[in-house]
Amino acid sequence: MNAPGLPAASAATPTPPKAVELPAHPRLSRLYRLQYEPVQTAWVLLYPEGMVKLNDSSAEILRRCNGQLSADGIAAELEALFSVQGIGPQVKDLLQEGVRRGWIV
Repeated sequence: MNAPGLPAASAATPTPPKAVELPAHPRLSRLYRLQYEPVQTAWVLLYPEGMVKLNDSSAEILRRCNGQLSADGIAAELEALFSVQGIGPQVKDLLQEGVRRGWIV
């Protein structure tokens, strides 16, 4: 039961984001700059209207978006670097989100 004045809880589940086509060799849009910010102690994505603070995994992926590697190449490089397997789907999810937000072209 909901508290008085609050809307009823929805049983609907959120729809997953629509898949977008990834560029063959993802790179950052020229409107964005990736840099490490010591004050934030984090990598950030800067753009004219603001900043996005990135977690370590996102930063490692975006640091490789230089137009030279494919999504699979980025995943393979990270798998080798961190001795992990099977991160391709997560890499592609982040890249798709980056395309949707205009970070990746």
